[in-house]
Amino acid sequence: MPLIAILAGDGIGPEVTAEARRVLDRLDLDLSFDEALVGGAAYKAAGHPLPPETLALARRADAVLFGAVGDPDCDRLERHLRPEQAILGLRKELGLFANLRPAKLFAGLEDASSLRPEIARTIDMVIVRELTGDVYFGAKGIRTTAEGLREGHDEMRYDEAEIARIARVGFETARTRKSKLLSVDKANVLETSQLWRDVVIEVSADYPDVALSHMYVDNAAMQLVRDPGQFDVVVTGNLFGDILSDQASMCAGSIGMLPSAALDGQGHGLYEPIHGSAPDIAGQGKANPCAAILSAAMMLRHSLDKADAADRIEAAVAAAILGGARTPDLGGTLTTRAMGDAVIASLG
Repeated sequence: MPLIAILAGDGIGPEVTAEARRVLDRLDLDLSFDEALVGGAAYKAAGHPLPPETLALARRADAVLFGAVGDPDCDRLERHLRPEQAILGLRKELGLFANLRPAKLFAGLEDASSLRPEIARTIDMVIVRELTGDVYFGAKGIRTTAEGLREGHDEMRYDEAEIARIARVGFETARTRKSKLLSVDKANVLETSQLWRDVVIEVSADYPDVALSHMYVDNAAMQLVRDPGQFDVVVTGNLFGDILSDQASMCAGSIGMLPSAALDGQGHGLYEPIHGSAPDIAGQGKANPCAAILSAAMMLRHSLDKADAADRIEAAVAAAILGGARTPDLGGTLTTRAMGDAVIASLG
């Protein structure tokens, strides 16, 4: 029986993961679940955002369903004790280097997008984001210059092996869609990006059936709002992928609709909505659980070999949205629980 680790975390994390769990239970898939604290909740209970028992459960489980981390009460802690270090630690310790972030406008949400409806409805893309390198994991700190000024520094770095393995995920993902891959970088300015482009081109020789193109990140950000329909699969680094996927979420209607998968390339994964902990609405029943529910669908597809069940969940979310189910972020009034009810009702 597959074991799912539920790490609900902080803020709205427990609320949205609870609805994802209800949807999974409804499908009667013979799964087992275990829960552990993570993030600010774990720090307050155990003195660390990623306690040993939480990491042990994540390693033991077949997949991890993750909520969100982030707690204003912890903002002044030393950086290594802040809630956000939990997700960075999980990615590093579990070797989760590949992040899949699909962005698609669900029919009925055209008016929720920041774009004109005729443009918004063309969005159907996957961003393949590298997760364990770049400035998020490079050397960093605050130092004092010779003039006595404080100076922050963060090292952007990738080696060719790290680039090659995420490039392969990008090419393999492209093969499951339209066999088009766009690599996004800043090779006209950054040496890290020049190496990125060189290595992606080298890897492309193994994928002659996939059309490879390149775009600078600033142009990609502009094109994403001008003509999002031109994008299908995008592969990019950690920093650029973080920014572009959040931008894509608003083009698709709401950050509350977008799931993600963090994969190790061998079937193990961590699945989470791309939104944060949203402490301003935590406990109020206002959070949109769709991203968490869709993350559960990605978990079934990528880690548990249950594609049919994943299709059922995705179809149920689409049907609920088309039927008018809306949480406040989508301009509606449904509570988190009621939105979960609407999805479950659409499962049939």
